[in-house]
Amino acid sequence: MNYTRECLLLFFQVICSLCDTEQDVHQVCINCGVCMGKYFCETCKLFDDDISKQQYHCDGCGICRTGGRDNFFHCFKCGCCYSIMLKDCHPCVERAMHHNCPVCFEFLFESTRDINVLPCGHTIHMDCFKEMQQHVQFFCPVCSKSVCDMSKVWEKLDEEVALTPMPESYQNKKIWILCNDCNATSEVPFHIVAQKCLNCNSYNTRQTRGCHTTDTCQQ
Repeated sequence: MNYTRECLLLFFQVICSLCDTEQDVHQVCINCGVCMGKYFCETCKLFDDDISKQQYHCDGCGICRTGGRDNFFHCFKCGCCYSIMLKDCHPCVERAMHHNCPVCFEFLFESTRDINVLPCGHTIHMDCFKEMQQHVQFFCPVCSKSVCDMSKVWEKLDEEVALTPMPESYQNKKIWILCNDCNATSEVPFHIVAQKCLNCNSYNTRQTRGCHTTDTCQQ
């Protein structure tokens, strides 16, 4: 939508609700002196009386955020504000917050809900992440990397594989797999339970090529 200059000027005028004075946007009325908002952002033209939200304006984001300036920092590669606890210890992903949550599809950059940064650098709402865990989903919905330490789970799978011998006709079958955690490719024995990455020992893998016998491969 296009606006005329006169229309745009209207967006930078306010009318005091006490004295009806029309004026440029200020925190304090130029006529009667009433404070129009305990928090005022001249850039966003934002007023708010509830300062318990600890509002602050981030020049990098270009918008006002809540939570207190001292508790957040702006990552210019990710293009958003993160908790100060993640400074110098989070994997950067270009414009990581400028997309929808992979679970609920709400635009993350403008969301007021808590955000979780996964070990892979992708972002997701904290409550959506907790819901995933409740449904035994421990992999990033974007890149499929593990989102927590899965070593105990891999040990259980080791035991299950060892206790589940394959039929003789499948014992020489091999397949190629791609590891979602380390991105390595491996040729491994086919097993009905799971396939283990030879590089990082993760079972978070996917098959990339079908079965073949060792004898056929050698011919």
